[in-house]
Amino acid sequence: MINEILKDAEERMGKAIVAVDNSFKKIRTGRAHPSLLDSVRVNYYGSETPLSQVANITVEDARTLGVSPWEGNMVSEIEKAIMKSDLGLNPSSTGSLIRIPLPALTEETRGNYFKQAKSEAENGRIAIRNIRRDANNSLKDLVKEKEISEDEERRGQDQVQKLTDKYVAQIEERLAAKEKDLMEI
Repeated sequence: MINEILKDAEERMGKAIVAVDNSFKKIRTGRAHPSLLDSVRVNYYGSETPLSQVANITVEDARTLGVSPWEGNMVSEIEKAIMKSDLGLNPSSTGSLIRIPLPALTEETRGNYFKQAKSEAENGRIAIRNIRRDANNSLKDLVKEKEISEDEERRGQDQVQKLTDKYVAQIEERLAAKEKDLMEI
């Protein structure tokens, strides 16, 4: 019983880490990376389709992304979708290739991106603490139903706390790495 609760909690905490990683990918650093465009959706024959499914995204240099659509008639749709996204990017097309220059980050925008990263990390920590609460409540329910003893409950809670500490530390490591990326010039 306790092992099942711990296994479930660890799985959910792992998913929280993945969610934090995904939200960190959306926060722009000074370098070009194809994952910046993961959130962009393009109108492809009437349905909203991820950009990566209608075009090839490449890194041309440290501050430029290249997008080459698989169909020539998609160039204008892709440009519109990139401009509509909240990424603050201005694409320019040269025939069938769309170039997206990334503006240099100012100190103010770096600070704003770091605040956003801290907020995403805090959301991850909150999710992990909620998972801890759920696991501890499940352990208490088992004690009420007389399926485990109070000593087993305490041991289970200690294990849940160790898991929580481990995953919160992983979020802190990722936040520190993101801060380092953002503050590099």
